[in-house]
Amino acid sequence: MSSRAVVKDKWKMKQWYTVLAPPVFGNVVIATTPADKPWKLLGRTFEVTLFDLTGDFSQVHIHLKFQAYEVKDDVVYTRFKGHELARDYMKSIIRRKSSKVAAIVNVTTKDGYGLRITGVALTAFRCKTSQKRAIRKIISEVIVNEASNKSLDELIQAMVFGNLANEVFQRAKKIYPLRKVEIYKSKLLTIQTPEGVKKAVIVPQRPES
Repeated sequence: MSSRAVVKDKWKMKQWYTVLAPPVFGNVVIATTPADKPWKLLGRTFEVTLFDLTGDFSQVHIHLKFQAYEVKDDVVYTRFKGHELARDYMKSIIRRKSSKVAAIVNVTTKDGYGLRITGVALTAFRCKTSQKRAIRKIISEVIVNEASNKSLDELIQAMVFGNLANEVFQRAKKIYPLRKVEIYKSKLLTIQTPEGVKKAVIVPQRPES
């Protein structure tokens, strides 16, 4: 049998699966993907932009990562894995003769999920080290406080739709004039399960026969 025929036969053995975004994003279809065994899809990461989900072009720079955790029939279910703003976008909003203040914090939501979140504040002009320190402290305090009072879904929405950044902006601008605040990046670290908290790592395993 030729190598071309072998490749063709492998494709015939594969089934196509529909990949859904998490419920917080309306369970919309984000991809279709082939696999010869459904368990091989577990743990696979799918990346889309918020624009892909909302149709709002102003959100094209917000990249979302979803990870497959369950396959039923021909449907792949995903959960939020994290987000990150496009590097080109971040470069475009940074100005000379101004300061960039970043804070990276680990948080726990009120329903027990753990995340690492990076907040970034951009000042209108270059500020002093003491002012940077005060702004960084506010970024951390706001993110931790908001996370502890929100469910995972509520926190996701606050991060990607700008409400969390706006809360930081309103408080930190009292320290020094700001031009912009962004929640630059997030990553899901732990999940809440009926058995308790565990790491948000999915390793595909062949089911026992």
